[in-house]
Amino acid sequence: MSPATPAPPATPTSGTGDTSPIRVVLADDQPLVRTALRMVIADTSDLLVVGEAADGAEAVRLTEETGADIVLMDLRMPGTDGIEATRRVTAGPSGARVVVLTTFDDDEHLYGALHAGASGFLVKDMALDDILAAVRIVASGDALLAPGVTRRLIEDFAGRPRRPATAPRRGPAGVTDREREVLTLVGRGLSNTEIAQELHLSVATAKTYLTRLLSKLGARDRVHLVILAYETGLVSAD
Repeated sequence: MSPATPAPPATPTSGTGDTSPIRVVLADDQPLVRTALRMVIADTSDLLVVGEAADGAEAVRLTEETGADIVLMDLRMPGTDGIEATRRVTAGPSGARVVVLTTFDDDEHLYGALHAGASGFLVKDMALDDILAAVRIVASGDALLAPGVTRRLIEDFAGRPRRPATAPRRGPAGVTDREREVLTLVGRGLSNTEIAQELHLSVATAKTYLTRLLSKLGARDRVHLVILAYETGLVSAD
């Protein structure tokens, strides 16, 4: 397999404000997967492939060299795998976020990638347009778990080790009763709109509570809040 090389620097799109495209590195050892993603991204105006890598070490290097915003990361790659590459990317100075592309038989790898700091988890048989939509969501600062991945992944993370059934479910210290309610609903997988409906709030107010929780708990993103909801006993995996 020929070495991966970065694409030319991005040119901001027309319009007012910061309208530069989202810069994406594709990391997958299967050339056909990278080609399919590159071709569909080429048809968009707000996404730009700035590098392609066939292993994790190359993905880390390209992320740093190109100033990528998002890395679409396969987990099973030769040499440096996707978990270690995710750890290096999220711990590095680039500020890039990692969206994992995986298969449903990768539970242990999924756990490792979440622990390493990934912000999105998608399955490879999703429609390409859905994958691009997920990239936009994660690039905006949110986090995303594909349907079917969420519960299995969170249960596995929260179950290391499982909390006793009789353990108190008080949630993390330092949050208000309302913030605890919001965190519980986040842990159950509800969207901001659903949280607002459940608690009779405006969507803007629900988002404000979410922002406060991220700050108070030092959480990386919504995925991390879900983990905290399980780990502190607010939500049960039962």
